[in-house]
Amino acid sequence: MPTLLITGANRGLGLELVKQFDARAWRIHACCRAPEKAGELRKIAAGPDGRVRVHALDVTDFAAIGGLANALGAEPIDVLFNNAGIMEVRQRPLDQQGEAQSFGSIDYEEWRQILRVNVLAPMRMAEAFVDNVAASERKTIVTTSSILGSIAMTDSCRWVGYRASKAAVNMMTRGLASDLRERGITAVCLHPGWVRTDMGGAGADLTPEESAHGIAEVVDGLTPDQSGRYLTYDGGELPW
Repeated sequence: MPTLLITGANRGLGLELVKQFDARAWRIHACCRAPEKAGELRKIAAGPDGRVRVHALDVTDFAAIGGLANALGAEPIDVLFNNAGIMEVRQRPLDQQGEAQSFGSIDYEEWRQILRVNVLAPMRMAEAFVDNVAASERKTIVTTSSILGSIAMTDSCRWVGYRASKAAVNMMTRGLASDLRERGITAVCLHPGWVRTDMGGAGADLTPEESAHGIAEVVDGLTPDQSGRYLTYDGGELPW
């Protein structure tokens, strides 16, 4: 039975990914900041099979990441999925965002927090759980990126903090792919599409179910020769 460790598992895309991998009979460590508020996630974890465990984890708290790593010990983790991310500190629908991340009105403290969540946290997770991943059969690290992190496709400075964070996490993933290749680890970044979540807004193209199903299919079929790629939820590839 393969094992998934996923962050940001309490709502939206993360919650749907838990459902998708649970349906595939994976063992799941589902992490979120406030499990007591994650009613739907806890309901899944209360299922009779006991495959899903919920962990309290703020990914910006590096001591907490270390504590979880110690708690899991040497347990193999087939897929480490860095899903937790923010587009802005006070999450609003996409059509209401961007004012504090536009040239001339940038909130630099917000930018710092975006970088903490979207870039520093995935790297710390990779460092903390690399031995667990290396001990597994699938040996995979997946980090949620965005098409807005593509430098080749950028045509606006709006959401510059978020765009910069995703470009940075793309670079981080390329580095992990190179540095961890000798340990047999595959590292990819993945664009989930424009999804109807709190981040994506009601006008987005995809339901969380559609995106998560595609992502699960892509992750399930990953091969080592795809390491370092910038993939989409439906198996395509984006330009850096």
